[in-house]
Amino acid sequence: MLLISCPNCGPRDETEFHYGGQAHVAYPESPNDLSDREWAEYLFYRENTKGTFAERWVHSTGCRQWFNMLRDTVSYEIHSIYGMGQPRPELQASAASAAPGISPKSEPDQPGEFTQAGEFGQAGEPGLAPGAASPTATTPISSEGV
Repeated sequence: MLLISCPNCGPRDETEFHYGGQAHVAYPESPNDLSDREWAEYLFYRENTKGTFAERWVHSTGCRQWFNMLRDTVSYEIHSIYGMGQPRPELQASAASAAPGISPKSEPDQPGEFTQAGEFGQAGEPGLAPGAASPTATTPISSEGV
């Protein structure tokens, strides 16, 4: 649970707020001139940043005011809260790094496979027979024994 400091009301529980999407997305100057593809890209395509991300939030059960927040999407650390219409603040080098003791998950050295039991493991580990391939949707189902 996050403790969000509303610029108008002070620190409040995350449940009092609603996420409003990516901040600083400019509305098209002439939306009627956009193709369907360009309009869809404006409406639905947003950055999916791993790290510091500018977001819009509204204090829906309090003052009902919108504000922007710089939040780390890995550690959930809130770096800055600032008003709508204000430019995104620059982060200092120490604030831009992940919080101490929190690191993103590392990628596995070798690709794994899902077992029939739904567990993820490496070939040869429990749940997968040595050299066995995981079952796929194209594996035919035998009617024998039914």
